[in-house]
Amino acid sequence: MKVATLFAVLCAAFALSEATVTFTITNKDGGPIWVGIQGNPGKEHLSNGGFKLEQGASKSLSAADDWAGRFWSRTWCYEDRGNHCLTGDCGNKVECAGAGGTPPATLIEFTLNGYGGIDYYDISLVDGYNTMASVEPVGGSGDGGQYSCKKAQCASNINSICPSELQIYNDDRSQVIACNSACNAFHTDVYCCSGTHNTPETCKSSDWPTDYPSMFKNACPDAYSYAYDDHKSTFTCSAKQYNINFGAA
Repeated sequence: MKVATLFAVLCAAFALSEATVTFTITNKDGGPIWVGIQGNPGKEHLSNGGFKLEQGASKSLSAADDWAGRFWSRTWCYEDRGNHCLTGDCGNKVECAGAGGTPPATLIEFTLNGYGGIDYYDISLVDGYNTMASVEPVGGSGDGGQYSCKKAQCASNINSICPSELQIYNDDRSQVIACNSACNAFHTDVYCCSGTHNTPETCKSSDWPTDYPSMFKNACPDAYSYAYDDHKSTFTCSAKQYNINFGAA
């Protein structure tokens, strides 16, 4: 192989190995939060899975351009209680190191460079809700459609309208700090889309004893509300930076 050709191949390989996407995470909540991050199987747990973020502060992370995983906000966290958070806790740790968050928690999910070579992102309330959230690509290219390179957000305070049977309180029960999913609250096949209800045809929230997902969907139309919610809540883009906000979306 000629030297020039070898050099070009090595440069291309190096460029591919260095291809990254930046996530900039901002805390717009009413106080400090602890960000949780979990990579999908085989993917890195960015920042070893989490960090503290003061009110109004931002932090940027780099990820491989084929990264996939989830972000969430842990709220009501206490260093003097062994690093325990009342919402989204991942085992009394600041850095979750691969552990997921305890529901209920608002999730932001990513699959970068997925099917068709594009990025997929969404907000999920399937495991319940604890805080407002948004995700938005910076620049990027898409097909110009409604869900292409657009901001996905849950900008409603669902805690304020959460049905009493789904409410999660702080320690002295003075404030609702999260809103459970029906599955987490009742653990039935119907509400969990399991057993004989494990298909889109047999698990329709409109057939449930109480259609809890409609409350989540009406408050946050961009977000997934239960396991077999429609796929219109998936956004797509090809971008090198995504801004994530927790709190005011």
